[in-house]
Amino acid sequence: MTDTIIFDVDGTLVDSNYQSALAWYRALRRYGFTVPVWQIHRAIGMGGDQLVGHVAGQRAEDRHGDDLRAAWRAEFDPMLPEIAAFADAVPLLTAVKDRGLTLVLASSGAPAHVEAYLDLIDGHRLADGWTTAKDVQATKPAPDLVQAALDKAHATGAVMIGDSTWDAKAALKLGVPTFAVRTGGFSAEELSDAGAAAVYDSLAAVQADLDRIAA
Repeated sequence: MTDTIIFDVDGTLVDSNYQSALAWYRALRRYGFTVPVWQIHRAIGMGGDQLVGHVAGQRAEDRHGDDLRAAWRAEFDPMLPEIAAFADAVPLLTAVKDRGLTLVLASSGAPAHVEAYLDLIDGHRLADGWTTAKDVQATKPAPDLVQAALDKAHATGAVMIGDSTWDAKAALKLGVPTFAVRTGGFSAEELSDAGAAAVYDSLAAVQADLDRIAA
């Protein structure tokens, strides 16, 4: 029986995926790597420890990995004030709490970024816990983030709601069912193929089906 819902934050509750992809594009260009933005977007949901090698190759990771992650932060931080919560994020989180469920917000982002997102979605008030980069050794598709969220909740039965293929792949490694929403720009087919139990076009559609998701 479900007692906990884990929400991915970036791209699921806050509209950050395209800023993140653009920041990676600019960071990679600093070091001579021109990767099409659409290819970078397909990797959003991974953390920087996984993404550099995935989109630019192991040589880029070996030679410039830490510098690229620092460059991404330098490119992304000025865009942080542009990021907004999706319109239905707070009503959905409120509906989760109204059902008496434990709510955990899962992000492997920098603590300062996560704090900004929590402010956008009233997370400090609504959530029972949240994660940041400090809670994980490896980011998605490794399962560390999902495990950290489970540990925060002391969950006995959890589901995850995310926006990327990497959310589903990470959660399924721990046997956690994933429901996907297309807020991150991934197709329904991609999300289903990654293992999502159901795919929704909006957070409002997730809320309308919350009784089934939390069954």
